[in-house]
Amino acid sequence: MVQPLLALRGVSKRFAAVQALVDVDLEIRAGEVVALVGGNAAGKSTLVKVISGVGPADRGVIAWEGRPVQIRRPHDARALGIATVYQDLAMCGNLDVVGNLFLGREIHRHGVLDEVEMERRARELLRTLPIDIPDVRAPLATLSGGQRQVVAITRSFLSGPRLLLLDEPTASLGIEQTNQFLDLIEELRDRGTGILLISHNMGDIKAVADRVAVLRLGRNNGLFDVGTTSQEQIIASVTGAVDHSGRHRPSTDPGERWS
Repeated sequence: MVQPLLALRGVSKRFAAVQALVDVDLEIRAGEVVALVGGNAAGKSTLVKVISGVGPADRGVIAWEGRPVQIRRPHDARALGIATVYQDLAMCGNLDVVGNLFLGREIHRHGVLDEVEMERRARELLRTLPIDIPDVRAPLATLSGGQRQVVAITRSFLSGPRLLLLDEPTASLGIEQTNQFLDLIEELRDRGTGILLISHNMGDIKAVADRVAVLRLGRNNGLFDVGTTSQEQIIASVTGAVDHSGRHRPSTDPGERWS
């Protein structure tokens, strides 16, 4: 039996008096897109921080290809092959594409920046992706939202990731750019990359995700196969109209939002 690329068992995380995650389980396989959804304060961002090493879990087991591992720092996640692309992208608009790709990991030759080699590698990486960036020396600020997302993902490729965490990647994109980006996600899945997609957009989820994991108030509240589950069923689990056992019940949080 093939082990999941990443498996979380009983993961919990507390911030002072706030219990952000409670006994959360999650599996992601190679070549699979798992969408992570939930309302406000569901624990999505906290779970991403646990997996990426930014905010280690207080308890629980994390396994990589069936082997228990410790992810205490971002370096630990990167060493396993986990890369994260955050919603704000964390890039510099005044630098060109090459400068952003190699920011903090510049290539030197005889003590001098090897601009030629960095540009060559940038072009080589970008050619493999479906969204075209014709000028790798263009300042990032001049690119479209979709092109910037591609640069952010391409930067993560420099470490050879096997699992990619995408935090609301289409939130600021138009319809055409979103479609291009969803094509990119499908291509990455076809290459065998595991993807955790955090999104509020049910259209995007239905388009590319294989499974949907629902968090509600820091707990698992459903795991669904996208091909056999209606959008209404998933939203009911998100809002609390249906709990993890399948029982219908009203939401206990009047301030909870789902879009």
